[in-house]
Amino acid sequence: MKISKNNGIPEIFHSLQGEGKSIGRPSIFIRTSLCNLHCIWCDTDYTWNWKNTNFKHKSDSKEGYSKFSKENQIIELDTSEIVSIVLGFNCNSIVLTGGEPLIQQFGLVKVMQVLREKSMDYHFEVETNGTIMPTREADALIDQYNVSPKLKNSCITESLRIKPEPLGFFSKSPKANFKFVVSDKGDIEEILALMTTHGIDPNSIYLMSEGTSMDELSEKNNWLVEICKTYNFHFTNRLHVFIWGSKRGI
Repeated sequence: MKISKNNGIPEIFHSLQGEGKSIGRPSIFIRTSLCNLHCIWCDTDYTWNWKNTNFKHKSDSKEGYSKFSKENQIIELDTSEIVSIVLGFNCNSIVLTGGEPLIQQFGLVKVMQVLREKSMDYHFEVETNGTIMPTREADALIDQYNVSPKLKNSCITESLRIKPEPLGFFSKSPKANFKFVVSDKGDIEEILALMTTHGIDPNSIYLMSEGTSMDELSEKNNWLVEICKTYNFHFTNRLHVFIWGSKRGI
């Protein structure tokens, strides 16, 4: 499997879930590389923004920022190597993240199967952009879907970021919750339209401010909380940013 590489080692780490339904839960994160989207504000752009591509990112204007080399950002691991790292942590909550982890769901199925053979206590969350349908084998093993459909603020064409069939599957799944990244107040109309069109239960919706710093998040959180109160949506912060800042592997 292609796993994100951080300082020469696989980005598999023990931390707290920082967003969404399970916020604050101690978890082991397995960060896969590769993504089928290219959100302009993505905070894990090292999983897809490769050299010699034309993708745009909000950091393009920052001094010292440049696109990433695949060989420096990807490490290939087999099932046993991933399982061995996971077993080194005293934790049974696993977050499969990325990138877009469902690109590599066949490999993740093997990892989940081996871990479940070792203990039925393992709980698997998948963080997905909602554009890829899980296989029957993957769905049988996954306990929770954290689905984050991308809005216009991602600067991706609608035909790429909104796929009706997978969204229909997730909207009907009792395992799914939906997290929308909100950049400005105008995003709410798009969220309401997606909710109606794809039959998303409003009780499963979480709104989260777009941003990678405490100041940026705090400024938006003030009005986003009021929107959540108005529409009875859940509010979620980015807990890890407030604790550690915008850092990898924590």
